[in-house]
Amino acid sequence: MRVTHLSTYHLFGGAAVAANRLHRALQKQIWTGTAVESTILVGTAKRLEPHRPAPGVTYLANNFLAEQTAFGRFVAERLYFLPQERDPSVRFQFSPARFGANLDFHPAIQQADVLHLHWINFGFLSLDGLRSLFDLGKPIVWTLHDQWAFTGGCHYSRGCDHFLTHCHHCPYLKKPDEKDLSYRVFKQKEAIFKKAKVHFTPPSHWLTNEAKRSTLLRDFPFTVIPYAIDQHAFCPIDRTEANAQLDLPNTDQPRLLFGSANVTDTRKGFRYFAEALVLLNQQHPDLTPEILIFGKGRSYLFNELPYPVRHLGILTTEDDIVAAYNATDVMVVPSLEDNLPNTVIEALACGTPVVGFRTGGIPEMIDHQQNGYLADAGSAQELADGLAFVLTHQNPESLRQNARQSAESRFSEDVVARQHIELYQKLMSE
Repeated sequence: MRVTHLSTYHLFGGAAVAANRLHRALQKQIWTGTAVESTILVGTAKRLEPHRPAPGVTYLANNFLAEQTAFGRFVAERLYFLPQERDPSVRFQFSPARFGANLDFHPAIQQADVLHLHWINFGFLSLDGLRSLFDLGKPIVWTLHDQWAFTGGCHYSRGCDHFLTHCHHCPYLKKPDEKDLSYRVFKQKEAIFKKAKVHFTPPSHWLTNEAKRSTLLRDFPFTVIPYAIDQHAFCPIDRTEANAQLDLPNTDQPRLLFGSANVTDTRKGFRYFAEALVLLNQQHPDLTPEILIFGKGRSYLFNELPYPVRHLGILTTEDDIVAAYNATDVMVVPSLEDNLPNTVIEALACGTPVVGFRTGGIPEMIDHQQNGYLADAGSAQELADGLAFVLTHQNPESLRQNARQSAESRFSEDVVARQHIELYQKLMSE
C-alpha cells in the first residue's frame, strides 16, 4: 500500500511535525501482512529546517530554482492578501489559497494508492490544485490541523460562526462586507467540495464537531484519530541529565515551562500566563518557581514577570525538546483556541503534568487533577490555581506517572498507525 502525505513543511510548525510523526509511525508498521510504503511530499523547507536525508521524505522544491519558485508562490499568496488584511497581526492567519503548485503529474502523486492531505497552505496547494487532486479519483484522507478547510480562509474563527452558513463580513479583513474575500473563497470551496470524495480525520473531537457543524463539510465522513508520538524518544529522563542537556543548574527550585512557535501569537495565551504568575506570586509567596520559555519571542515580554526567566530560544533538536519537558515540573498551555497541541502530547509522554485552558481539544488530553489541571478559558485566576495545585501536590510522582500512562494509551505510534491503516484499507476496498 502506497500512501503519499502532502504537507507544506517537513518539520516547521505543529501540523508539519504531526504529519511527519505519522509518516514515521506508518513506516514502522507491518500490520496484518500489509506493508505501508509511506512518502511525505513537502512543499518547501524553512531556514531552520535544513535539507537532510530522511527516509520517504521528498521535497517539491528540490533545487535552487524550485526553491525560488516555491518562495515566489508564498510571496504571491501573501501579497494577494496584503491589501485585504485588517492589520499585520492577522497576516499569516488567513489563507486565500490563490497560488499553489500543480502536483497532478508528480511521481509521488501518480504512484500513490492513497493521498493524505495535511496542512497545505502558504503557496503549496491552491484551491485549483485541490480540485485537480480530487479529480484524480484516488482515495483521499485529510487530517484537519485547524479550521481552514471549512472556513472562508481563516485558520481559526476566533468566535465567528459565519462558517455555519456562509462566510461574509470577515473580522480578519480590512473592509468586511456581504461579498468580501471570505465570501468568495467560501464559494470556491463549495464548488470544489460538491463533487469531492474525502474522508476527514481531525485529531480532536472538538475540531470534528466544528467541521460537522459547518456548511462545507457537514455531509462528509469523519474519523477522529489523534496525533502519534514516538514514546521511546519522548520519555521521562533523569532531571540531572535534562539540566545538563540545556546547561541548566541542578537545583530544587521548581520550574514552569511555556512554549510556542511564536510566543507573541495572541491565540497561545501568553498574556494569561503572565497574569497567572502575578496572581500566583501574590497568593502563594512561598512558591518561587523559575520560568522556562521556548520559541520565538521578545525579551521585553518576560521582563515584568515576577519570577526569574530563562528564554531557551527556538529548540531545534528532539533531545533539547525532551530535556525541556523533563527539566520542569509543569507545562503551561493557556491557548485560547487549539486543536490537539503537540506540546501537550510531548509533555505528557515525558511524564510532565500540564495546566491548560478548557478549550479546543485540550480537555481531551488533560484529565483534570489526574495528569494536570483544566482552567476555564481566559481565567488567569484558575490558571494560577492550576499551577499551585501541581506545585503543592502531595504526591507529584503520581501526576507524572498518570501523565506518561495517558500518553502511552492514547498517542502511541502503534495505536495511531493501526487506526490509519484500517481507514486506508477501508477506503481502498470501497
